[in-house]
Amino acid sequence: MIRIEHLKKEYSDVTPLKDVSTEIRDGDVISVIGPSGTGKSTFIRCINLLEKPTDGRIFIDDMEITAPGCNIEKVRRKVGMVFQSFNLFPHITVIENIMLAPMDLAGKSKQEAYDEGMELLRLVGLSEKALSYPEELSGGQKQRIAIARTLAMDPEIILMDEPTSALDPTMVGEVQEVIRKLSKTVKTMMIVTHEMNFAKAISNRVFYMDEGGILESGTPEEIFDHPENPKTRRFVQQLKALEIDIESRDYDFPGTQGRIEAYCIKNQVSRRLTKHVQLTFEELIQQNLVKILEYPGIHICIEISDRDGAMVFSADYNGPRYDILSECDPLSLAVLKSAVSKEEYFFDGTKEYANRISMEIKP
Repeated sequence: MIRIEHLKKEYSDVTPLKDVSTEIRDGDVISVIGPSGTGKSTFIRCINLLEKPTDGRIFIDDMEITAPGCNIEKVRRKVGMVFQSFNLFPHITVIENIMLAPMDLAGKSKQEAYDEGMELLRLVGLSEKALSYPEELSGGQKQRIAIARTLAMDPEIILMDEPTSALDPTMVGEVQEVIRKLSKTVKTMMIVTHEMNFAKAISNRVFYMDEGGILESGTPEEIFDHPENPKTRRFVQQLKALEIDIESRDYDFPGTQGRIEAYCIKNQVSRRLTKHVQLTFEELIQQNLVKILEYPGIHICIEISDRDGAMVFSADYNGPRYDILSECDPLSLAVLKSAVSKEEYFFDGTKEYANRISMEIKP
């Protein structure tokens, strides 16, 4: 088991890990997902001390590997690492790449290392490439060899840092298939990946990383089908969001409309759809909520899906129950409905912004 307590990693100009605490059980297969630059690779590199944490503690089987004087080489024998760039030695053959560490670090004989290396090559489907050199292999084959080399040390934990990101799309499947085989063993695995379908299929747990830590964790079903955190939902559903807060009747209406237009242009939204979003904002917010609420507290979120271009406009607002779909001026409602569909209203008196309305923008 791996136990991580308040892990922090900072550099002179950035702090990718601010406060990470979690437990990884024996046999877990964990996919680590999240936007680029959120510390995913740094996180797993800290686990085998390729990156030295700035603060916090890491335990593997109750041994604190971050303690002063800890034998780092002994730790790395337990924790294998597969890199996105393969890191094979170009001047020796495939089988020699696999045999090297077991002979040098584990003290195995040449024959024993060879026999076990060939068995691993058969596992990854490349026994016929034993005497080839890395430059003679495709990217997918190199990564499969890199996985076999990691397995040669019989690690208890395998860490993979975006193992398919450097591959041609036609080669991704062959590497994923090898990883699927490994996931069915008793090995503990952590995989940083941007392949969402792969992560959903292979894992028993998923970590979504953002804001310097694990923002949400759960089963693949929980993370991909029922995420609780809005940032998780936007990431797994490939949504791009614009959030706007209005806290006064004297807010900058033209400037806000300009922000909406700029957001639409950036995301290549059609002119017609852009006008519908701006019309929705004007009728819902400017012509109704801002005028009705004595002290407006309104949070607006506009989301567009990278998958199909669908747009959703939602607003959370304070005050007593007010369902604009049934209580606003009929003319204003008619204009609003010309731009939106699938309107939903919710009220929860326990929240600061008790009212919520959500609607899809008509294309």
